[in-house]
Amino acid sequence: MKTQLALILAATLSVPAYAATPAKGDPKAAEAIVNQVCAGCHGVDGNSPVTLNPSLAGQGYEYLNKQLADFKSGNRKSAVMAGMVASLSPADMSNLAAYFSEKQAKAGTAKDKDKALLGQKIYRGGVQGSGVPACASCHGAKGQGIPVQFPRLAGQHADYTIDQLNKFRSSERANDAAKMMRVISAKMTPQEMEAVAQYIQGLR
Repeated sequence: MKTQLALILAATLSVPAYAATPAKGDPKAAEAIVNQVCAGCHGVDGNSPVTLNPSLAGQGYEYLNKQLADFKSGNRKSAVMAGMVASLSPADMSNLAAYFSEKQAKAGTAKDKDKALLGQKIYRGGVQGSGVPACASCHGAKGQGIPVQFPRLAGQHADYTIDQLNKFRSSERANDAAKMMRVISAKMTPQEMEAVAQYIQGLR
């Protein structure tokens, strides 16, 4: 337990000050970009129709702005997203973050209730003995996240969540503060990842 708390504290203290990003953008100014660039994968309202693409609706402004900046800088790798953000200015990214953060996220439903029950235990209490902390410690009991530091998870597609956990595990994704998610995912079994993802999809 002390190790888990130390890991969470270290990551929290190491999170960059996102307040240094541009002042919160103008959602209205993002509409043209959303319709032309984002809607096909993430939905006009930020609720993605494709399960391997994340739903962005209701996600924290600071988190969204950082992810866009990371895709543009290469700190977060994605051939698709690198192309999408290549022509975006800091103001465009700020406007997009503001746009999607203000959209209403649709509730999801776990497809496998047995896996979701196991996922609930892990999400709320971690995995004793393997050093996996409770997801709720950083992402909130209801998956609302801590907007300046940790993303909202509630209702996120299970397929996307599993994909990102595996990317963290392999270090294909490496833009997590203090390697927090890379350390945690490395300690999780595929079954635990799938269970947590199922629970998160139905979390509301």
